[in-house]
Amino acid sequence: MTQPIATPTVDQSVVPYRLVSDLHVARPWIFWTDMLATAVVGWTAFAVALAASPLSITGVTAALASALALYRGLCFIHEIAHLQREILPGFETAWNLLFGVPLLLPSFTYVGVHQDHHSLATYGTAADPEYLPFANSRAMIIGFAIQSSLLIPVLLLIRFLVLAPVGLLWPRAHRWLEAYASSFSMNPAYRRTVPAPTARKMRRWEMVALAVWLSVFAMIAAGMLPARILAEWYGVLTLACFVNTLRVLGAHEYEADGNARDRDAQLRDSIDTPGGPWTELWAPVGLRYHALHHYFAGIPYHNLGTAYDRIVHDLALDSRYTESTSRSLWQSLKALYAKAVGRRAARPWSTPPVHEALRDR
Repeated sequence: MTQPIATPTVDQSVVPYRLVSDLHVARPWIFWTDMLATAVVGWTAFAVALAASPLSITGVTAALASALALYRGLCFIHEIAHLQREILPGFETAWNLLFGVPLLLPSFTYVGVHQDHHSLATYGTAADPEYLPFANSRAMIIGFAIQSSLLIPVLLLIRFLVLAPVGLLWPRAHRWLEAYASSFSMNPAYRRTVPAPTARKMRRWEMVALAVWLSVFAMIAAGMLPARILAEWYGVLTLACFVNTLRVLGAHEYEADGNARDRDAQLRDSIDTPGGPWTELWAPVGLRYHALHHYFAGIPYHNLGTAYDRIVHDLALDSRYTESTSRSLWQSLKALYAKAVGRRAARPWSTPPVHEALRDR
């Protein structure tokens, strides 16, 4: 039996709710089948890459397949952040065991954090964990791309294998970790307030992660696993982080001025990239429909394509909604970078948004 996802009240002046009213229903069998199949592909490819010669065609191909599959698996954390737990009982726990713990990104790093990216009070402000004014700075774009790709795996190892044991033994240190080092956030100004139940959840999954990873280190020391598994893990996660970084940069106009934005303004600042089948590789689990998701956050990922098709066929081609569509990730990235270059000499409001720049090309 399926149950609807909670649907927030939205301003319907751009997209009538009637067009998607029947699509706010999550189908558990799709979630479970998709996630489990993704885990099988990702970890099987990882094992093949580990068994093959590192620079062989088989090894490189398997590593690439593993990175893309595990990246897709990680992206289910976005759906978990929006779903009511009773709709998919056990799904978050299974996801943590299959992806969150082995990749050191347990669900608590995103659940309870991502909601601040959708809030009408915090979107685009200093309290938004997933927003920075990239349209104003080339240096910010480049710096974010480098550190998000190369440093995140290292920082995760430090956070969960070095700092977590300290926090588990020293409550004051753990409170610092809760506020400053427990959010998958790209905004360095973001500070998290953690309620007691979430703090207990953090400790539980930190202990699980420590147990699993100490077991891996013990098997390496005993010769049961090759030491190269750590390099393989770093390479696969780095590639997944790189793909995610490009996706994030292509998800918004990044035109916010620091003030809160209503639902219509969030739509104008967000980008859909329906693209072709390959788009699913870099924007899986519905993330290609990012503008639509910001307008109707309650639609589960498997219904977003249907919702998008209904909307664009019902509305005029020059509507505000269809202006939020980009032809490709590459076009969105080029337009964002061009805006950042132009801002050096232009007033902030004189550079067209990404979708206008795309139409001009």
